[in-house]
Amino acid sequence: TIRSTFIVVCPGSTDAEFEELLDFLREAELDRVGAFTYSPVDGAKANELPNPVSEELKEDRLEQFMAVQAEISAAKLQRKIGRTMKVLVDEAGADGAVARSAADAPEIDGTVLIADGQKLRPGQFVDVIVESASDHDLHARLANPALQLI
Repeated sequence: TIRSTFIVVCPGSTDAEFEELLDFLREAELDRVGAFTYSPVDGAKANELPNPVSEELKEDRLEQFMAVQAEISAAKLQRKIGRTMKVLVDEAGADGAVARSAADAPEIDGTVLIADGQKLRPGQFVDVIVESASDHDLHARLANPALQLI
């Protein structure tokens, strides 16, 4: 899993530079990406750069950036459909279990939702078969349904 975080829209950045960043993102197809807009920090040299970017433009570019990454993430997760993977259960309840793969940081990345995981326990590792995917989450069922009897 390859992850990175980007500062989108620094003072003085141009439309062409932003498009170059989007092109890089599309080409690199990183697994997990975070982004935030530039904001001044006490003592940072970047505060002295000319041509600050408006808050509206910062938010617009951040939205564009994250939309491109959502498309990449969705395509990469679609390729996991039909695969078996080991996941760590975070919680379980009447609607199933919420788990994460080795690629998923808690409270940051997507989750693996296990429809038939009602009786699983937090901290338990289980094998699941991925049945579908959204932009950031996988939907799965237990590879060994007998685990529900434990």
